[in-house]
Amino acid sequence: MRKEWWQEKVAYQIYPKSFKDTKGNGIGDIRGIIEKLDYLKSLGIDIIWISPCFLSPLADQGYDIADYYKIDPRFGSNEDMEELLAEAKKRDMHILLDLVVNHCSDEHEWFQKAVADPKGPYADYFFFEEGIDGKEPNNWRSYFGGSVWEKVPGTENTYYLHLFHKKQPDLNWENPKLREEIYKMINWWLDKGVSGFRIDAILNIKKVFPLQGHHYPADRDDGMAACTNMIYEAEGIGDFLREMRDRCFRPHNAFSVGEVFNETEEQIPEFIGEDGYFSSMFDFRAHSSGHSDKGWFDNKPVTPNAYRDNCFLTQRLVNPVGFISTVIENHDESRGVNSYIPAEDLNDSSKKFIATMLMMQRGLPFIYQGQEIGMENVIFHDISEVDDISTLDEYKIALENGYSKEEALKIVNRYSRDNARTPMQWSSEKEAGFTTGKPWLPVNPNYTRINVESQEKDPRSVLSYYKALCALRKQEEYKEAVVYGEFIPFLEKEDRLMAFYRKGEKKTLLVLGNYRKEEREVEIPGRIKKVVLSNVEPGINGNRVKLSGYESLILEVE
Repeated sequence: MRKEWWQEKVAYQIYPKSFKDTKGNGIGDIRGIIEKLDYLKSLGIDIIWISPCFLSPLADQGYDIADYYKIDPRFGSNEDMEELLAEAKKRDMHILLDLVVNHCSDEHEWFQKAVADPKGPYADYFFFEEGIDGKEPNNWRSYFGGSVWEKVPGTENTYYLHLFHKKQPDLNWENPKLREEIYKMINWWLDKGVSGFRIDAILNIKKVFPLQGHHYPADRDDGMAACTNMIYEAEGIGDFLREMRDRCFRPHNAFSVGEVFNETEEQIPEFIGEDGYFSSMFDFRAHSSGHSDKGWFDNKPVTPNAYRDNCFLTQRLVNPVGFISTVIENHDESRGVNSYIPAEDLNDSSKKFIATMLMMQRGLPFIYQGQEIGMENVIFHDISEVDDISTLDEYKIALENGYSKEEALKIVNRYSRDNARTPMQWSSEKEAGFTTGKPWLPVNPNYTRINVESQEKDPRSVLSYYKALCALRKQEEYKEAVVYGEFIPFLEKEDRLMAFYRKGEKKTLLVLGNYRKEEREVEIPGRIKKVVLSNVEPGINGNRVKLSGYESLILEVE
């Protein structure tokens, strides 16, 4: 496999609204990112992905873009972004922006012109259809609930398509003029010094036609069907993705990571192979294994064995083909430690355990802001405290399925995207040192216990452990094994044990993880040469290892 500039790095996602506020208005900004570059460098971060910070009405927190060329004044200015790019470059760091091109905002100039002149050139930038017998053109349900169709203001029977929020009209990739506009914008940012993009919701850009009358069997009592049915039926998305790669990413040697869900084994080489559309894609296999099509109320917890088995399956499928991007959380998920660690077992040891499992798999690890200090889910005491549109929809779905308000709130508390969007916890000062004003979303009350300032002073903290894991990835002695080495499962049928080799050309590492609170003993074939890293004091007797609860141990072995 060809080696690329980004493969030996560690990546970090910033949700700018919640990262660091320098203005005192309760909203994080680009200057706050600049202020914290040295902190990120000390953590071991090389690549920073910034969630959308473009001009937006924030109906979906920036994923509804009104101007792809302008930084939203709430986050700063274009000059601030240029300064961020320059300051990152000084530190040998790379900036990724979020590429949101399945849809834009209904406040974007293109959509405004399309609605103003339905026969004009901009109408073909979107999807407009006539309703059928006084109803929407088809029965697709949007990702955020309700129909994917919204009536065009001032018309009697004309609708526009939005797979997400009604303020996020879908862009028509079938139109070559639209694609040219998108490629021009991508190259404009790459020419400014952006190193690449995280590519949002990209599987949705290929539609099935005709849209009008294209119904799917209803899968809920509302008579509608999930719009994701379209993804499985649509053909030809590769033509668009290949063109975007060749026109934008390849000429700039840019890094691209796709938000790709539910890919088949056959599709993996198409997405991230030697000639793939993207450099990498995220591994959501473990997280999505607990999801139900009925709604969050029907989701199942991801068990320790399920987490392990899904990670191992991804490794088996991807490693011969390309480079995966590993994650345990992002802005669209609840906190990873709450997703993958049973509530009664959540502590610093188990947080370090899951960190080890993430960072030691083969791939490019992405750390989400606050993950490195073990930030946890927040508790919402009333639905009025929730901001996220997806959570509000799922609360409604739970009520419709017979759950009480208390039960519905408990359900969405577990899965809400707002869990990952509460402000970054920098210190034990008021509002966790995030802002001097009132934060846009309340700070998690546990900030006095979980924050950067206290953990920087503690060599045994979760933060210090993440620093050690990042450093190991770059250590000359072990880098080749950790980054490029083979991934070989060990005792993979053992209940609640997650263990694997990373076999390089000169060094072999064995990663052991006891995925339970009870201790266990494991016999190691061959000689243990060295303890490389452990989250607790290891108990080793010859080739027998006693693992305490949630112990993670990295050994150099023969």
